[in-house]
Amino acid sequence: MTAAPPAPNPTALVLEIDYLLGVAFAASGPEADQPDWPPQPPRVFSALVASWAARGQRPEETAALEWLEKQPTPRIVASGHIARSAPVRFVPPNDAESGRSGDKAVLPSLRSRQPRRFPATRPFDSKVSLHWPDAAPDDGTMAALKALAADTAYVGHSTSLTRCRFLREDGALPKTARWPSRTIYPGRLGELRRLYDAKQRPGSGNPFKPPAAPRAETAGIFADRWLLLEHVVSKTGGAEMPDLRAAALVAKKIHKTLLSGYDKSGLRDAIPEVVSGHQPDRRPSRAPHIAIVPMSFTGFPHADGHALGFAVIPPRGSGLLDDPDFLKALRMVAPMDEDSGRRLLHLDGLTFAPTFDPPENRRSLDPTLYTTAGTTFATVTPIVLDRHLKERGEARQIEIADQIAAACRNAGLPEPADVVPDKHSALEGAPSAYPSGNAPAWMRWKLPDALASRQLTHAVIRFPQEVRGPVLLGAGRFLGLGLCRPLDSKEERS
Repeated sequence: MTAAPPAPNPTALVLEIDYLLGVAFAASGPEADQPDWPPQPPRVFSALVASWAARGQRPEETAALEWLEKQPTPRIVASGHIARSAPVRFVPPNDAESGRSGDKAVLPSLRSRQPRRFPATRPFDSKVSLHWPDAAPDDGTMAALKALAADTAYVGHSTSLTRCRFLREDGALPKTARWPSRTIYPGRLGELRRLYDAKQRPGSGNPFKPPAAPRAETAGIFADRWLLLEHVVSKTGGAEMPDLRAAALVAKKIHKTLLSGYDKSGLRDAIPEVVSGHQPDRRPSRAPHIAIVPMSFTGFPHADGHALGFAVIPPRGSGLLDDPDFLKALRMVAPMDEDSGRRLLHLDGLTFAPTFDPPENRRSLDPTLYTTAGTTFATVTPIVLDRHLKERGEARQIEIADQIAAACRNAGLPEPADVVPDKHSALEGAPSAYPSGNAPAWMRWKLPDALASRQLTHAVIRFPQEVRGPVLLGAGRFLGLGLCRPLDSKEERS
């Protein structure tokens, strides 16, 4: 009996786009101040249509575009990005027509100005690809698509210079592929032609709702909804944020302040264990409780590690941030400020504004940097090891890795596939776990007395499956130490 032939590998149609300048200029709408990243299928299709028009609207290319718009929604593979600020610029509109008698508006000094924004972003990887799984164009259609792509010099604004090509790829869809937020549809080519003839701006395409899919990932004990405490400078001034190395001491004071809110609201005897971190008999809680972590400018180019605020992270499934008693206690310690229209929490000269919504212009305060799923995580703040080290040399590194693996298990995470301890963080701007021998004392991490004698270490941790953050590890995890960020999150790279 002969064996069945192996199943053929699936074939996908792929459009590869390389941003030659490493910058993409594109906005999601005329008034948008944020860049549109990654490039959505309707934007890419419009770029192909522009090439089609410039090439003379050849019949075989018309048929190829009509074939493409009928295919199922493609997936996108794109890296993360750093948005550039988009201040308002006042620029002249299109040149005025002078007419027979002339028009003074064509003179540079007399031209009107209109407010415009030019959102741009710098992707971590200049290459983006759109994948149509199982799409199989015939040779003629493929040749036409390749010709259109070869003449597509930009996607988005004309300054977003690109090199594009269509190709066939064998194999499974890349793990980092994700659904777009907008899609093309049959008839889009004709719609673009009609709108162009009418001198009207086309819409951005149809919104796309991805099909529901089972989540094959593990989540730790902490929730992905956080209470942010954004550092603000009041009119009367106030202290600057302390160095990130003192974050554990500030976190402890914030925790104490939250507890005082229960006292002020008459709930001193009703503080839940999830907030206090202690059992009714005052012994340390064995159940998960809130963690208070620093939010710092780390992991970006030119990051310097300075703290921008803190976040209160409840245990997953606790519902703490919707608890009326907790919100009442928070209001007691963060009263409304009439001048700013925000609640403000004052702490030893520092002023924080509690909010559940991250500021749009401060990416470092966005919890999704920490709460998305990934397989490889790096520490922003060093891990406090649970036990004192006994070994030396290479055996010491193995001992540290074993303790970190145990910390992962204690946090409800899978056994790591690989742990690489190090003095330095893999994220730019994060301070080292300990200074060199001749460094001043202020370069050491400041720890509460109970942790002061423990060993600190940074690490890169790789899991055998996707893990959804936040990931907080080690003995200092409830005070913001051992805070990790995913290095390979497909959601962060959006």
